[in-house]
Amino acid sequence: MNANDPMNKFYVSGGLFRSSVFQKLEEWESCKRALLVEIDPVTKTSRRVVEYESPKEVTADEMPAILFKYAYASGNKLYTCTATEIIIYDLPSFRVANYISLPIFNDIHHVYYSQRRGTLLAAVTGLDIVAEVSLEGKLLREWDVMGQDTWSIFPRNTDYRKVPTTKPHRAHANYVFELGDEIWVTRSHQREAISLDDPTRKIDIAIQRPHEGHLFNDFLHFTTVDGHIVIVDPRTLKIERVHDLQKMAGSPEESLGFCRGLHSLDDRFAWVGFTRIRPTKFREHVSWVRHPTRPQRHSHVSLFDLQSGTRVEEIETEPHGIGVISNIFHI
Repeated sequence: MNANDPMNKFYVSGGLFRSSVFQKLEEWESCKRALLVEIDPVTKTSRRVVEYESPKEVTADEMPAILFKYAYASGNKLYTCTATEIIIYDLPSFRVANYISLPIFNDIHHVYYSQRRGTLLAAVTGLDIVAEVSLEGKLLREWDVMGQDTWSIFPRNTDYRKVPTTKPHRAHANYVFELGDEIWVTRSHQREAISLDDPTRKIDIAIQRPHEGHLFNDFLHFTTVDGHIVIVDPRTLKIERVHDLQKMAGSPEESLGFCRGLHSLDDRFAWVGFTRIRPTKFREHVSWVRHPTRPQRHSHVSLFDLQSGTRVEEIETEPHGIGVISNIFHI
């Protein structure tokens, strides 16, 4: 079997929507349960492999958003994070192997295991820092992604797990990756990625706000929230290609949704996730949405053929439980 067959089963991480008939819910109130779901694109069936609810002592007291913000497999481990926790599962059993929750964890968007360093790197979006944590749960180091003194902006002794939101964020740091010995992070508001070791080294992603960026086949693949895949040469830090998924879907006037989740299979095929746009008081975050007064598409994943510029397959995820899509991956 071809491991990169685009119709192989894959996994989606995210959360089950919390419904409310009385009020419009913000992002930090949106989900009531974290989910990892295996989806078979051939039969359109699914299997929930993990359902998880964070303990009350590590969440805000009222309507916390509980979802897996990211998940990926490496070796026999699955690395995940909620807004306030890092959880590592053994594979294939999906049993919890490590659990870490620290008071500085607020709105974590990404966790990455650095094999070179033997530590975990987390994008703590709520404080706009990258935290380096040992597998035993010890905070080793932190970097403010704006180069500022974090603790002159936020009181150090607060338990930020209990704070519903710290928005508006200064940068909305949301994805950590390594290039050689350098640690990099995406800064969504600034539409760029920067090296934490040398902040003068930057990747300009001016098309729209980036959400993630991973190294694949010697090139960096970024998504932007409005539905682009941006491919960057890590040697020159320059954009090589841009794929407009809106055009590929054949609906240039329709918003596909909040683009979050990219699983590149090879140089041709990629699965991409789109979360339904929901109301927010931070309107600048969704200013790119086409025709915002129209009903928005439901959350879904789509398979794109980047060579032919077409959408090959589409699967709605809300019937499978995933309202907010965080990412897509294989095990």
